[in-house]
Amino acid sequence: MRIITHTCPACGTIVAANELEDNRVMKCPGLDCEAVLRFTDLPEDARGYFLEHREQYRI
Repeated sequence: MRIITHTCPACGTIVAANELEDNRVMKCPGLDCEAVLRFTDLPEDARGYFLEHREQYRI
């Protein structure tokens, strides 16, 4: 299992890939940050790996 995250370019908040995949588009959870984060913001190889191994990322 790989840890796949995305860092908000506006504030630096780190978001897990499973949160991005679950929501596909979400407002950054960082304080006072209005950035919009998308699952497609992840690199293509990370998205593919996550989708192929989705069952490993269930909480």
